[in-house]
Amino acid sequence: MTYDPVSANPLHGNPLKSRADVENALHDLFNPLLPFFSDGGARVRLDAAGAHFDRAAADLEGFARPLWGVTPLAAGGGSFEHWELYRRGLANGTDPEHPEYWGTVNSTDQRMVELAAIGFTMRMVPQLVWEPLDEKAKANLATYLKHARSFDYADNNWKFFRILVDLGLEECGVAFDRSLTEKYLEELDGFYLGDGWYRDGNIRRIDHYIPFAMHFYGLIYARLARGDEARVAAYKERAQLFARDIRHWFDEDGGTLAFGRSLTYRFACGGFWGALAFADLEALPWGEIKGQFMRHLRWWADKPIANRDGILSIGYGYPDLFMSESYNSAGSPYWALKAFLPLALPADHPFWTAEETPAVTSKKPVPLKHPGMVMMHTKGNVVALSSGQQNWQMRHGTEKYAKFVYSSRYGFSVEVDERAYHQGAFDGALAFSDDGRHYRVRETNEVAKIAESTLFSRWKPWADVVVETWLIPANGWHVRAHRIVTPRALHATEGGFAIGRADASADSCIDESGRAVARSQTDVSAIVDLGGTREGRAHRALPNTNLIVSKTIVPQLRGDIAAGTTVLMTAVMALPAGAEAEALLARPPAPPDLAALEALFAREGVDVSAIMVPERF
Repeated sequence: MTYDPVSANPLHGNPLKSRADVENALHDLFNPLLPFFSDGGARVRLDAAGAHFDRAAADLEGFARPLWGVTPLAAGGGSFEHWELYRRGLANGTDPEHPEYWGTVNSTDQRMVELAAIGFTMRMVPQLVWEPLDEKAKANLATYLKHARSFDYADNNWKFFRILVDLGLEECGVAFDRSLTEKYLEELDGFYLGDGWYRDGNIRRIDHYIPFAMHFYGLIYARLARGDEARVAAYKERAQLFARDIRHWFDEDGGTLAFGRSLTYRFACGGFWGALAFADLEALPWGEIKGQFMRHLRWWADKPIANRDGILSIGYGYPDLFMSESYNSAGSPYWALKAFLPLALPADHPFWTAEETPAVTSKKPVPLKHPGMVMMHTKGNVVALSSGQQNWQMRHGTEKYAKFVYSSRYGFSVEVDERAYHQGAFDGALAFSDDGRHYRVRETNEVAKIAESTLFSRWKPWADVVVETWLIPANGWHVRAHRIVTPRALHATEGGFAIGRADASADSCIDESGRAVARSQTDVSAIVDLGGTREGRAHRALPNTNLIVSKTIVPQLRGDIAAGTTVLMTAVMALPAGAEAEALLARPPAPPDLAALEALFAREGVDVSAIMVPERF
């Protein structure tokens, strides 16, 4: 029988409608890990792929990350039969004389990340992981945690990890220096921008770490902290504001915007909705919060996201190392279990008893000043026009942060050969080449502004080439206007949305002057040159470049750019196949008036918050 990779997904076949379904899903995700626990219980090693940190830290990651799910399960009264295994692992992993010792933290270290889950577990269920330990094991665990927390953590969401460890130490009666806790709480407040939005450190990055880290940990603190009423109230107020915006990063089917780093954590993106419930914060009506949470889990249930043995793979919509980060080990995807935080709540909590309500979407574009996005809801999709963010630290950081447009349904693509310009996907991007082999795309912006529902950026692919780009929503389409000033001739390729393609070239494509169209059984994607003469190409991108599906077609426009000033006007759309898509395809928008756009930004343009820190190299 032909192997069906979807069937290996532990969520496959689960209706994911009730609390019991969610509890079953957690067991189905955890159980495939059991054969990979070491004899001493302290290490979980899932394959031979490496991360930038050492093997002991990777094995700790495999051990600790499932705790984000099983700890709430136990706190909520659910059955979990493997606490003895975890107690053994805690004792051996923190014992310097044991061969499964996790190694000593001596500076900023991946172990700091994973110890947060242990601190959370000690705070939530000390009767299961602390109290049964003998005195030597308790002393070793306390010493290990206190030593790790004495070092500086990374200057971003990591600062919450010390705070979570401290919650556990406090619950277990271990004395520690509380001034370090207060120091990081104050520094985390320094990342707050307003309107519910943070940045992830003093950098040009506002991504899923805001909901699944900054707010997620803040809401845990809001539920578990003692004697810090003012900060608890602030965290709740910020989360309430944030919920009104972040719901527009989710589409009507539960998919979330594919944007930024660490997307291999998958349904951790739904963790914010569960954290609202955990903190008993009805930031939106409970039916809406529950609907966002459950739809998101269901969205993942038909994706081939696990290996044949049911172990979650590195990747997004399928196993894909190309899109991974240097800090992704085989255990990394299990941060997805952060989504199971609501299992700590009893079955009669209003989050669980509420009837799901549909996603709240908007027919009008939704501008978001802080991340520099304009959100557009279309059928089964949410699209973000984007300007103002960057990331040069991560693999494929340019593709993850600096494209013009991102999508929940169509994801985005990463380039896999920097010396193959003519094979590039360049979806959501404008690429230039001066030699036909190498290429440059937008990596950062000198200026990024938003006015009403339009974005503007000025960027330089080379020091002597200046590009000004306006991004404009246009009733199911979006328009990109580019003014390019170059002292030498270039070649340019601009890409639309990537859609999945069938085997044996069974899809229908149009390649002609002025436009390219790709039609599959499920989707239609098009790019149109508004008044120009660029050649259209429905490009079969290299495999395993897109996050959602492994083989794609990307409609592109290609042409020469003469020395001097050139203006390009581009319209882009993608929709599920059907009458609506064909009707939209027949009505591309008119090109915008550049003078009117310039006047708009002179009158109303404000800086995108994301760009308002110095560039970092």
